[in-house]
Amino acid sequence: MRVPWKALAAAVAGLLLAVPPVSPAHAAGTPYTVPPVSGSLSTYNVSSVYVAGVSSGGYLATQLQVAYSGRIRGSAVFAAGPYYCAQNTVTQALYACGDNIYPTYLANLETYTRTWASYGWIDPVGNLASRPAYVFHGNSDTTVKKSVTDDLVRYHQRFGASVQYDSGSSAGHAWVTPYGTGGCGVTAAPYLNDCGTDPQNAFLRKLLGSVAAPNTGPLRGTMIRFAQNTFAVGGWANGISMDTSGFAYVPAPCAAGQSCRLLVALHGCLQGYGKVGTAFVDRANLNQYADTNNMIVLYPQATTSAANPNGCWDWWGYLGATNYPIKGGAQIETIMNMVRRLDG
Repeated sequence: MRVPWKALAAAVAGLLLAVPPVSPAHAAGTPYTVPPVSGSLSTYNVSSVYVAGVSSGGYLATQLQVAYSGRIRGSAVFAAGPYYCAQNTVTQALYACGDNIYPTYLANLETYTRTWASYGWIDPVGNLASRPAYVFHGNSDTTVKKSVTDDLVRYHQRFGASVQYDSGSSAGHAWVTPYGTGGCGVTAAPYLNDCGTDPQNAFLRKLLGSVAAPNTGPLRGTMIRFAQNTFAVGGWANGISMDTSGFAYVPAPCAAGQSCRLLVALHGCLQGYGKVGTAFVDRANLNQYADTNNMIVLYPQATTSAANPNGCWDWWGYLGATNYPIKGGAQIETIMNMVRRLDG
C-alpha cells in the first residue's frame, strides 16, 4: 500500500508505519537480541562518529552530518532527500521532498549551506569534501521519489563528498535488512524489508573502509536503556517530540576500554519505542556488526506529539523553530549531547 502523502500532511507523510514486536526466537531471518537494561550513557574510547537513518531519520542524519561535519565522519541514508529540502515549509516537504511535483531547488540548498557555514551556524563545508556518504533508494519506493534521492546524491557531490549510490534494488519505502519481515518491493507495514541483500555491510564498508562479518550467534554486548531527558534541550525530551528513553548497544570490548567507532542510528516515523518497542533496534542488522567491529550503536528515539502525530524526526520545522537543521536545533543538539557523553 502506498503511503498517502497528501492525506498525511499534518505529519508530513507518516513515513514508516508501526512494526510489530520482535520475538527473541532464532529462526531463519530472526536476529538474536538482548533485553535492554536500565542504565546511563558512559564515556568510551570512541575514535570516530558516523550517522545513519531512514526516511525522516534519513533527513535528520543529513542534518547532523552537515551541521557537525567536523565531528561526524560519514553518513548512510535510506529513502530521503537533500539537506534543508523542506526549507521550513510543509508544502515544500510534501511536494518536493517526498513527491517531485515541486523541484528541490538544489542550487538554493547549496547556497544556504555555504552561507550558514560562513555564519558559523554549521561547520565549515570544507569538512564535507571526501566524506563517505552511502545513499539508498529502492525502485519500488514511490513515497520518496527517486529524483528526490538523486538530489541528495547531487547535494553531497556539490561539496566533494565520496558518494556510493545504491539505486538498483527493487525495495519499497523501508529500511532494507536481512532481518526484515516484509517482502522486498512492498511499501507496507512493517517497513523493514528483506531483499536478500545486506545494505548494512555495504554502507559500513563505505563508512569504515572494511568490516568483519557480522555476529550471527548470540549477541555479546549490552543494550542500555537510558533517560533522554538527561540530554534533551530544556531537560524535557517529550517537549521536543523525543521519548523519555533511548537505547545504546555497547559491545563488550568497547565497555572494556578498547577503541571503538560510534554509529548514530535514526529510525523512521512511527518506528520509535513508544509505538513498536525495540523492533528497529533489534532488526536493523547493526548490533550484529557492532559485536564484531568494535562499534557502539546509539538509537535515539522520537515520539508522537500534537505537532508530530506520526513520531517523525523534525526535518521540516514542526517544533516551530527555524533552527532545526543547524547547530542549536533542539533535536540535533539533544542527539549531539548524547554523542558528547559517549565520546567524551
